[in-house]
Amino acid sequence: MANILLIEPDRLLAETYAQALTDAGHHVVAASTAQAGIQAADALEPALVILELQLVEHSGIEFLYEFRSYRDWQSVPVLVHTGVPPAEFNHNLGLLKEELGVHTYLYKLHTSLRELLAHVHQAVPTTA
Repeated sequence: MANILLIEPDRLLAETYAQALTDAGHHVVAASTAQAGIQAADALEPALVILELQLVEHSGIEFLYEFRSYRDWQSVPVLVHTGVPPAEFNHNLGLLKEELGVHTYLYKLHTSLRELLAHVHQAVPTTA
């Protein structure tokens, strides 16, 4: 079981993803804002973060900069699962992956729940 921090502003999507991740054997804490995500990470000690880039007040990128500023969280894999098309990030994918340690970039409209779970399992395999 892995501790997963899910940062998703859409309540219905957050509930759906959290249930699927829980059913897959993970402990999930959901946050809807970047600030709530930082606070949750402090309490949870996540093994993985699933992050929507489009957040209210502070963006997912701002979250990543703050998250990576903490030594304990520099090696935690981050899976970006977003409604921002990859074409809009072509110039910044290197920044996301190399500087901010994004493990995977998934576009929500092209990613099924099954595919999301496969990427999560790849990043943090469920242990018995």
